[in-house]
Amino acid sequence: MKVTIQPSTLTGTIQSNASKSSMQRACAAALVAKGKSIIKNPGHSNDDKAAMDITQRLGAVVTNNGTELIIESNGVQPVSSEINCGESGLSIRMFTPLVALSNHELAVNGTGSLTTRPMDFFDEILPQLDVHIKSNQGKLPLNIQGPIVPKNITIDGSLSSQFLTGLLLAYAASPNPSKGGTSESESSSVTIKVNGLKSKPYIDLTLDVMKQFGLLVPENKNYEEFIFHYDAQQIPPLGGGGATYTVEGDWSGAAFLLVAGAIAGNIVVKGLDVFSTQADKKILEALMDCGCKLSVSNEQIEVGYPPLGVRGFHFNATECPDLFPPLVALAAYCNGKTVIEGTTRLTHKESNRAITLQEEFAKLGVTIELQDDLMIIHGGDGLKGATVHSRHDHRIAMACAVAALKADGDVTIEEAEAINKSYPDFYEHLKVLGANVSL
Repeated sequence: MKVTIQPSTLTGTIQSNASKSSMQRACAAALVAKGKSIIKNPGHSNDDKAAMDITQRLGAVVTNNGTELIIESNGVQPVSSEINCGESGLSIRMFTPLVALSNHELAVNGTGSLTTRPMDFFDEILPQLDVHIKSNQGKLPLNIQGPIVPKNITIDGSLSSQFLTGLLLAYAASPNPSKGGTSESESSSVTIKVNGLKSKPYIDLTLDVMKQFGLLVPENKNYEEFIFHYDAQQIPPLGGGGATYTVEGDWSGAAFLLVAGAIAGNIVVKGLDVFSTQADKKILEALMDCGCKLSVSNEQIEVGYPPLGVRGFHFNATECPDLFPPLVALAAYCNGKTVIEGTTRLTHKESNRAITLQEEFAKLGVTIELQDDLMIIHGGDGLKGATVHSRHDHRIAMACAVAALKADGDVTIEEAEAINKSYPDFYEHLKVLGANVSL
């Protein structure tokens, strides 16, 4: 699909989309917590749909009435020999350890860019937990057979915190590992040590979801050690509960709307929790630093283009690498140079985002330099109309769309349907705010 965006001025109010980070974690937690759970404000992106499908294949009954998602589960009891994670990096990394809760052999697969992402983390770690695994030389498909046995391990957290999320949920759902978990009188502790953990706010989100679903929450020692105290007196009773959970508004998707307001008008975005643990809430820091009009309350965020324009800024995106695309769109309109740290986090995304941003924004007339872990954007010279390509990456498509709003001509985005991965309503939301978008 091609989408053409003409220069536009934005105004009005929009409700943020549902967070797929929150939604997918809720599906996984409802699966392992057992009982009947109700998830309010469910998302409907491709990644959300993948999580719902996996949850069903692993034995839960999932009912979606549009406004609520009802998940009834007795734990991981697979009804299929395979799960497919689509292109969801979170799903593959989070659900694979949950697959290993069962003693059934299952294939774990994906599509698109997910088939090229490294999964050798599981080759290294799962055998240490008594799980049999066979991969395609460190890539998909994976063949997994548990049951997983929680043990003291040390993992590398520098590639993605999502691997840790999966292990935390699996450890929480496992029986007391002392004497095979057969004696309620036994107590034991098991520790996951983590080296170089990145994206710590997403682990905060995982721990918060675990708590809300009544799962055993580990002791967090400075994000370096996560200690599970398997004491029968402390473990919440599985099988009787479930939870009612409301999916948060999505800071990752809203970041593009907020940037759109900062460069092309004056808008209000509702539905975002300013106290959220989502890493991409940090977009507010960049908006403040660049000098745009910004008013933040717990009910809404108002953002607009200032009379004197916006200025270049310095931003560390190591803990929130998904902000690179909207930040580049913002920086393209800022006077002077903008420096963003953390490009090493961009290699294993839907595309190599550092290079993709450099090449696609060059078509719009923006110069981007890559130096070690830095991205330097030379902004303020205006953008030109052009044809760009999403590279099948949802955030690249949205970044180009936002940047197009004040270009000197039409911008056409090829393979623009990539947004369906995380924010299928994105173009419609732009149109609600007054953007001239032709699908």
